[in-house]
Amino acid sequence: MRLLLIRHGDPDYINDTLTEKGIREAEMLADRLAGENIDAIYVSPLGRAQKTAEATLRRLNRNGLTLDWLQEFTVPVRLPGVEKEKRIWDFLPSFIDRYPELYSEKDWQKVPFIRDSKVPERYKEVCEQFDLLLAQYGYVRKGSYYEAVQPNLKTLVFFCHLGLSGVLMSHLFHMSPVAILQSFAGTPTSVTEIRTEEREKGIALFRANRLGDVSHLYLRGEPPAFRSASYCEIYDGEGRH
Repeated sequence: MRLLLIRHGDPDYINDTLTEKGIREAEMLADRLAGENIDAIYVSPLGRAQKTAEATLRRLNRNGLTLDWLQEFTVPVRLPGVEKEKRIWDFLPSFIDRYPELYSEKDWQKVPFIRDSKVPERYKEVCEQFDLLLAQYGYVRKGSYYEAVQPNLKTLVFFCHLGLSGVLMSHLFHMSPVAILQSFAGTPTSVTEIRTEEREKGIALFRANRLGDVSHLYLRGEPPAFRSASYCEIYDGEGRH
C-alpha cells in the first residue's frame, strides 16, 4: 500500500485559505496527481487543506472524505522560562539540548512540559484514528509492525499539514515527532510518499520513498514557498527566527 502525505499550498493563515501563489501550486499539484491511480482521498477540515484538495478533486471528478483528526497538530506547550507558548516543531536547538529525551521514541512524552500539556492526549487520538483507517485497508497495528491481513497496492492520499504529517510519520517510523519536526520541513504542496514493505510474509513496515517532493513546482518554473516551511538559513539572513 502507498500513502501520499500532502501539505496544503502556500497559506493565507489569517483567512485559513490559500494565497494566489498557493492556488497556482494547488493546480500544478492537481496536474501531477491526475495521472495517479488513487483509491481514496482524505482531507483535513481546515480551509487551506480543503482549498488545496479542491483542485485535485475537481480534476479527477472525485470526492474526498474530510476527517477531523487530520487538522494541524497545534497543541500548545508551555516551556519553562519561555513566555510564549510553542508547538512541538518550534523548540530552539539550545533548549532541546537541555532535554535530550525529546528525541527518544519512548521518553519524549515523559518530559514534564510535554506530559503536563494536552500533547500526549492529542497524539494518542491521532495515532489511534490513523491505525483504525489503515486497518480498514488490511493493515493492523501489532506492536512495532503492522500485520498485513489483506496486503494490497492501493494508494491513499492525505491533504493535511506539516505538523500533522510529522506526527503520522513518527507513528509509522517509531520515532519522536519532535525529532522529525525539528529536522524536516516540507514546503507547501510537497508530497511525501510512504510504501509498505513486506519482506516477511504477513508482516509490514512503512518506508518513505520520497520526502517533501515538490518536483511538480520546479517543472513548471514555480519556486517553492520556502518562507512557509523554513527558518533562517543564516542568523543575519532572511527567514523566520
